[in-house]
Amino acid sequence: MNAKHIYIIRHGETDFNKKGYVQGSSIDSNLNELGKLQAEAFFKKYNRIAFDKIYTSDLKRTHQTVLPFTQTGIPTEAHQGLNEISWGEKEGRKLTEQDDKNHMKLLYEWQSGNYDYKLEDAESPNDVVKRQQKVMEHILSNTKEENVLICTHGRAMKILVSHLMDEPLSKMDQYEHSNLALYHLVYKNGLFRIVQANDIRHLEKIQTKIHVS
Repeated sequence: MNAKHIYIIRHGETDFNKKGYVQGSSIDSNLNELGKLQAEAFFKKYNRIAFDKIYTSDLKRTHQTVLPFTQTGIPTEAHQGLNEISWGEKEGRKLTEQDDKNHMKLLYEWQSGNYDYKLEDAESPNDVVKRQQKVMEHILSNTKEENVLICTHGRAMKILVSHLMDEPLSKMDQYEHSNLALYHLVYKNGLFRIVQANDIRHLEKIQTKIHVS
């Protein structure tokens, strides 16, 4: 079996990222001007790779991030399973002091191994893993696709890479990310290895900030 190269990126910046608001899965925002520049910079660096397929979430910000590639005719599939984790009622608004306390509690529970813990009307890491697994089984089953680009979201990326690397989700925050950051994984003989992690060298000429929400 040939090695499968999986390139996983986070979407470009949105105005919600810029303001520090949580988007999650219910806020279907557009890329802002910086986000579009980030998408173009990634395309300029990686359009030499013959991607066989592009996979995105259902949300516009991922579609817009890979638009320079899809405009060249590369087949694309959108999957709800690649959506960002749902953060519940705190999505799309300015965060309060209580939100910060709730988030610290959330991280404590996850780092303690309670992967079913979630905010009200939100998702847990285990919820996200279940839907991501279905998508990854589909992607890995397409053995003719040797170079695959996946565009997803911040927390979803942490969970996905942790799961693919067979790491406990309590350690997911080791997989840092920023807007349009790249993780390049190689899959062979049933195992993944990381070639590039949180790589943003393609953004060196763009003034940007790291956003983790």
